[in-house]
Formats: sequence, C-alpha cells, structure tokens
Amino acid sequence: MIIDDFVVFDDNGLYCKYGDFYLDPKQPVNKAVITHAHADHAVSGNHHIYTTAATLAFMQLRYGKSAGKVIYTTNYNAAFNIGNVQLTFIPAGHMPGSAQILMEYEGTRYLYTGDYKLQPDATCEPYEFVKADVLITESTFADPGVMHPNPVEEIKKLNDIKINILLGAYSLGKSQRLIRMINEHAPQKKILVHHRIMPINAIYQKMGFELGNHQIYGRKLMKTQEEWIYIVPPFTFDSYFRATGVKRLFASGWKNLQVNAQDTLFISDHADWNDIIETVKQTEPKQIWTLHGNGTHLKNYFNNDIFVKLLS
Repeated sequence: MIIDDFVVFDDNGLYCKYGDFYLDPKQPVNKAVITHAHADHAVSGNHHIYTTAATLAFMQLRYGKSAGKVIYTTNYNAAFNIGNVQLTFIPAGHMPGSAQILMEYEGTRYLYTGDYKLQPDATCEPYEFVKADVLITESTFADPGVMHPNPVEEIKKLNDIKINILLGAYSLGKSQRLIRMINEHAPQKKILVHHRIMPINAIYQKMGFELGNHQIYGRKLMKTQEEWIYIVPPFTFDSYFRATGVKRLFASGWKNLQVNAQDTLFISDHADWNDIIETVKQTEPKQIWTLHGNGTHLKNYFNNDIFVKLLS
C-alpha cells in the first residue's frame, strides 16, 4: 500500500517520518540522506549523514569537518536501514557519487531520483533503472518543449571558434565533463582551468575518472591566440563580462544562462522531457510525485493513466 505522506516537505526540506530522516535537507538536521554533493542538495552541519564515498569526498573538500559529525558511506546497490525503512543507493548519472534513493517500507518501493540524467557521461557512473511503486522525480526540465541536444554535437561547435574561449561552467560536475569532452571531440584545443576547479579535478582523477589534458590558468598563456579554452566558475565568468580577444560561452541547459542567441552551448546534467518519460516507462510506477520543478506537464500528460502528485 502506498502511503500518501511517506515523504513530505517541511521547513527543513523533504522529510520521511517513517524513518525519521531527511532527503537532501535545506537546513542542517539530525539525519540527512544526501544524493550528491552540489550545494543545493548537500548542506554542511548535519549530525548524521548517509551518502556515497564520492559525495563525501566532495563535501569534505568544500566543508571540511562541517561535512557531518557522524558519517555513513555505502556502496551502490547495498541496502541499509534507517529505522524501519530500508534504503539503497542507485546510480543517478548526474555526477560522481550521485545516487537515487530507493526506499522500501512495508512492501512498497519509493524511488527518489535526486538530480539525474540519462545522457552518456564518461565522468560519472551511468544512470541505472529500477522498478518502484512510486517515482519521486526531479522536474527541472519536465516540459515537452525542452529537448536537450546531443552534447557531443554541442561540444563540436568549439571546433569552429578559432579565437580563445572563456567558458563558464559550474565547478563541480560540469567543468570536469567539459574537460573530458573537449579532449575527445575538440582535441586541438588547449584547456586552462581556474584554480578553484583544480582540487575537484584531483578527486576525479583519484576516483579513476580520467579527464585528459588540462592545466591551471596562466595569464601569459591567454594573451596568445592558440585556441585556448579557459574554464571558469560562474562568479569569475560574470566578472569577465568585458573580456576582449575571447569568445564568451556558458555551458548550461538553461536558455537564460546562454550569452546570447547565437553563442550557445546547451549541455545539461539534468533529465529532459524525453528522459523523464523514458524513466517512467522503465520504472513502471503506480504513482509519480514531482519536485524541484513544475510537474504540471507530467500531470497533464499521464492524465488518468498514472496518478501524478506535485510535492512542490
């Protein structure tokens, strides 16, 4: 039997009272199950945290001792219990260590996706489909009008740009994916990386995710036109809005983050409409609960075939 209030939102985030834990809480809590290390899902200061080893490594880099007081790390597909709820981490394909959370309680399976993508990505574990009675899916791009283009074709756009490129990207996850893809599909480019990104790259290398050639930024290098690509985090990208002698691009699935209508690089680490529909098909849920976006389109699409509830 599906329990309608198995997870609910309160002031701290998404709460499961049947196991007394939060999923990706917004504020520090006693027990936090964390899907991945992006700051909007992994806050510092939780007492008990449950996550993958990779997510913990990134959290410790960012937060140090504040990552969590009592830490439990578990491998993918290895079940563990919090109270009477059995949990299992399933690869989510979003970034290294990212996990869907399969929760089993009184014979019912609830699958919380966290952030996820189905697109191939050599810099993280691929998404894994599992069956569940309730699919609790992120809905960031749950809109029939949003279809992510092929990321390889997007990266190949860089081959046509012969001047240096200032490439904005999120430091954790997106930057590393870009480095690997540029090395594979625009190998003549020379990659420079902002100093804040380099320690994250080192963790990737330690985990066995090879990124390919890149080096730390040097001002003298960018003064020469040798098809350099300088990858920088958003705050640096925004501060270089008057940069000369470079083509400015920002890698994102969001239209509003593109520099202009002509200079676009649509590379997203989230599921688009078709991916969400495929996930529903493979998961075979009796119900769909949506969050982190607008679930209205899914509700209209499935109509009476599958019950859709908007959590947020």
